[in-house]
Amino acid sequence: MNIKEEILANSHLPKHIAIIMDGNGRWATNKGVDRIYGHKEGVETVRRILEACGEIGISYLTLYTFSIENWNRPQKEIDFLMNLMIDAISNETENLIRNHVKVNLIGNKKDLPEDTSRKIDQLINLTASGDGLELFLAISYSSRWEITEAAKKIALEYKEGKILSLDMISQSNFSYYLTTKNTPDPDLIIRTGGEIRLSNFLLWQAAYSELYFTEKYWPDFQKEDLYLAIRDYQNRERRFGKTGQQIKK
Repeated sequence: MNIKEEILANSHLPKHIAIIMDGNGRWATNKGVDRIYGHKEGVETVRRILEACGEIGISYLTLYTFSIENWNRPQKEIDFLMNLMIDAISNETENLIRNHVKVNLIGNKKDLPEDTSRKIDQLINLTASGDGLELFLAISYSSRWEITEAAKKIALEYKEGKILSLDMISQSNFSYYLTTKNTPDPDLIIRTGGEIRLSNFLLWQAAYSELYFTEKYWPDFQKEDLYLAIRDYQNRERRFGKTGQQIKK
């Protein structure tokens, strides 16, 4: 039995996987080429991981594509990434539709160049009827930005009288004001590239996520590496504050 068959034989598959795709630039630097080549290779990895998630029946996949902090990178690299995003969308839209993938955006779209924003809107509209994997692209995203925006929305609704009492705000309905509303929190968060931190990614949603870190740079991340992360997840006991005995009952 290979590792893919092994994880499929275990009914305990994560419903939602989120990935911090780290290491494109360092991958390229280690090979003595410009950082932009690492980002190109990273797109190939996205393609095969999307395929793998579809094959094993993952319902939700969130990819940390471009953080708000990434706007501080050299302008040449930012411009390349925005153009790469447009090219990737153009090249992959037909394939996403064919595989019933539904695409959504989480992040501050106002920061994006007009042509990038327009292309993302087109992709979202063209895949809206997808009934397979739901793909969330975190672009110009930061968790602190998201939580701050949620607090602003709540404050505005309270001011307008839509919220009659602050006691009406709970952890569950606070989630409604986040960009991931109506989506289950990630069961498994994977980070490539050897760093061991969340880097402002899904901080609210990650409260009980299982975390998996790998030294592999994103361009080297294969389907088998995804399966290894899932097998590791399947071997963990998720207690959500309860005892092991309570979970086993």
